[in-house]
Amino acid sequence: MTNTNPHAKKAFASSILLWMRTDQPRQQGMNHWKGPHSKIISATPGFDEYRQIHLAATNPGLWPAIHGVETAIPVDRKIDGVAEVTFASALSPLRGRKQTRLAYRDEVNVFRRTLLYAGPPSSARWYDVARPGERTRARALIYLRRREGVGTRPFRKYVTDELVPALANTGVMTELRTQVFMPWNEKLWDTPDVAHDNPTGQRLHASLILGFADASARAAFFESEEITTLSERLSVFASAVHAYEVSEALTYVKEGEVLPHYAHN
Repeated sequence: MTNTNPHAKKAFASSILLWMRTDQPRQQGMNHWKGPHSKIISATPGFDEYRQIHLAATNPGLWPAIHGVETAIPVDRKIDGVAEVTFASALSPLRGRKQTRLAYRDEVNVFRRTLLYAGPPSSARWYDVARPGERTRARALIYLRRREGVGTRPFRKYVTDELVPALANTGVMTELRTQVFMPWNEKLWDTPDVAHDNPTGQRLHASLILGFADASARAAFFESEEITTLSERLSVFASAVHAYEVSEALTYVKEGEVLPHYAHN
């Protein structure tokens, strides 16, 4: 099978990794994020899209074991959800500063730690892999930690030119999104009264969202022979592969328009 890249929309995107407060029920925090907090974020001007990626409460790691690679998600760093923002333009973050200050103040009501990761404008890729009429009913969110000694450019080239075509050519993907991050900088999202600890050895360098027709297709993918082949190359470039089960993906802003009700997509 020819190993070619599918068509992609180049996006300017950021992901805010979120950990719920532990002094209240986890679901209470998830509901606040889904409800009141989402309204604050959705009202921010300059968004092309705003999605919430809710992760399952139990998430030991979907990716099978790879020698020399951390595939078991550490319990003390296990993420609860991700706010995925796609900006309309490179200037959009400047337009949203007033609304962002409101989000800053509300974070402490629901989150105990938040970390913002972003890539340069037009560096994220939203790939067109779904067949006509095909829907995504199950997802996995994968974070990669770059192996020490591997440069940013070779790492990005591997993700874009090798990993993406290999995933697309499995023929089972209904959604495929990738981000390769700039070096993490706490000052980009230094919200008050919320932790932003991110030790060097715990930092992440890329993310992928994989969509599937259903949960059975997702399970079959992670048990497939393709995973073995992918893992051999991944181990050259990545020291950690954390594959999360996604419980919900909710869209609040789409093509610049705030939706009257969030959409399961």
